[in-house]
Parts: sequence; C-alpha cells; structure tokens
Amino acid sequence: MLDLLGAAPLHPDELAVLPGAGRLAVLRALRGVRDLPGAATGPAAAAPSSASATAAEHPAAEDGLPDAWDLVVVDLPPAQETLAVLALPEQLSWYLDRLLPPSRQAARALRPVLAQLAGVPMPAPWLYGAADRARAELAAAREVLSAPTTTLRLVAEPGPAAVDALRRLRPGLALHGHRVDAVIAGKVLPTGSADPWLAALSGEQQTALKALDEEWADPDTGTALYELPHLGREPRGPEDLAVLADALAHRSGTPERLPGAPVAPHPGAAHRAVPAPGAPAWTVEDRRAGEGVLVWRIPLAGAERGDLELVRRGDELMVAAGPFRRIVPLPSALRRCTVSGAGLSGGELRVRFVPEPGLWPRTP
Repeated sequence: MLDLLGAAPLHPDELAVLPGAGRLAVLRALRGVRDLPGAATGPAAAAPSSASATAAEHPAAEDGLPDAWDLVVVDLPPAQETLAVLALPEQLSWYLDRLLPPSRQAARALRPVLAQLAGVPMPAPWLYGAADRARAELAAAREVLSAPTTTLRLVAEPGPAAVDALRRLRPGLALHGHRVDAVIAGKVLPTGSADPWLAALSGEQQTALKALDEEWADPDTGTALYELPHLGREPRGPEDLAVLADALAHRSGTPERLPGAPVAPHPGAAHRAVPAPGAPAWTVEDRRAGEGVLVWRIPLAGAERGDLELVRRGDELMVAAGPFRRIVPLPSALRRCTVSGAGLSGGELRVRFVPEPGLWPRTP
C-alpha cells in the first residue's frame, strides 16, 4: 500500500498501537475460537488483573498439533473492560447497519444514474464488500459469545472493594445476557489466627465472602462461589496450580463438574462441553385482555431504579443501567405500540406498551 502511494516504508519501531486496538485484538482472538478443530466453547474468566489466554486440549496428533479441543479458557482483562469488549460485536454491527444498511445495496446498480440525475451520494462499491466481510466476522464472534457452553467466571480477592466492584457489574452482565457460572474468590486467608492483624484481615474476608455468597450464589442459575486458599506467595508454575486445583476439588459442596467444563459421560467416551444454564430471556407478556397492555420483561439483576434510562427511537429501545447501555430492536408486536410506562421489581424491568388502534387488527 505504501509503495502504491509512493511513500517510504515504515520501520517496525515507527508503528504505534492505535487507541482501541487492544479491544479489537481480544475480540479477534475470541472469534478465532469458532475455527478451532472440535472446539467446545468454554468459560471466559474476567479477573481484576489482566493475564494471557490458555486452553485445555486433546493429545497432540502426529503432526504435533492438537486434533481437537475440550475446553478453551480465555483469561480476560479487568471485568469492566471485559464487558466493553464483549459488547463490541453487537455495537459494531449496529453501526454498520446504520451507516451502510444492507437495503441500500440494492441501489448500487443505479448509483451512476442517481449521481448524475439527482446528485444523490452513494457509497463506493468497495465499502459494501468491506462491510459484508466485517458483518461476517462480527457474526462469528457473536456466535462464540452466545453459545450455550460459553460462560463467565469472575475472579476477585475477597474484600469490601471487590464486593462493591462486582455489585456494580451485575446490571451490565444482565443487560447483555452474559451467563456467570462461578465467582472465584482467591487468596483466602485461614481463619482462627492468633495474630491480631491476620485475624482482622481474615475477618474482613469472611464478611466479604458472606456478601458474595448472598448476592451471587444461586442454584437456579447455576452460579456458585468458590474459594481458593492463599499460598503465602503468588502462584508460580504447575505445582502451585495443582495445589489450588486440589483445594478446590476437596472443598465441601463443590460439584463434580462445573458448567461448561469438559466431562466424559462414561470411561472411554469422547469429551464434550456441558451447556450452562441460559441467561433469563427477554419475554413479551400479553395482558391486553385484562389491562390492555403488552409487557416486555427485561431481566436486570442488581439494577437500581435511579440508574435506569429508557429511550425509544423508532423500532429500537435504548436501555441504560448506570454506565452500561444497549440498543435492542423491538419485537414485531411492540413496534405497533407506544410506551406507556416502566417499573423495576425483583431484579426485572417491566416496560409497558399500549397497542395503537390503527395498527392492530380489529377484533369482533
């Protein structure tokens, strides 16, 4: 490209990382999971600190490469950043549809005529091809993120700050429909220490663990709280990881397998991923007979009434819960209605719609 422009080549040291490139790199890595041989998408761990991606795999084939994957584990950036990355495929698809709607491609053949007769500006043909390729890549990423075996595991060191941080995340997780199968509390100190300083720290952790258990552990959704002991040092190497895995396996109440983890149904059987319980669906409840309204029920666990914002624009609804927002298309039935009100109760936002008489068929 630089040669075609007559510009001098760039040296690698002259290249700079563009703002936002990190998010796109993580998104591209997630999208690549779909093309792994035999890939069974597994849980993505969002931790307070960033780390690298790892994967569990089958034995290597003759060429030295794995012939299939049991489980893919992506160690993601801090949770707030992770939510922004996971929302990118839907957001970028929305921008593409607004800037280059597929419906306008039908007019490409008329581009010269429109430009000459009416002066109507039309995007260059190559833009549509680029948009189609981008849509395909974004759809592949969304396929991975929405797979029934994809879950999130939140990792935090128990304490007041962690409890508050995870509490602020809950509306964003619910708004985007992410499934959390576990909250992992790391570096848990032993209780009953004779040292007053350690005893105070341990007591603070136990208070935080109780709060995390009350807010996150839910057998109905399959979300569990797990504790990993403090090793007295930072985990280094397979030996330390084996100690932590053994502590988790022997913890009272730990299930034999976790949602999304690879399991074998019987000895010698092929491994498979276990679908995690699905996130609560956004459903439309028909109350026209008794109340004359349709109610869109939107799960928003952890949301506060004062942090909510709703804006309808045409056939879309913008839902905001604190710093998190999402633009969603209205179901076909609700597009023929007007919004009459909304209420938050029991972790669920209920938006009421009144049918417009001129757009609904009359009933005898």
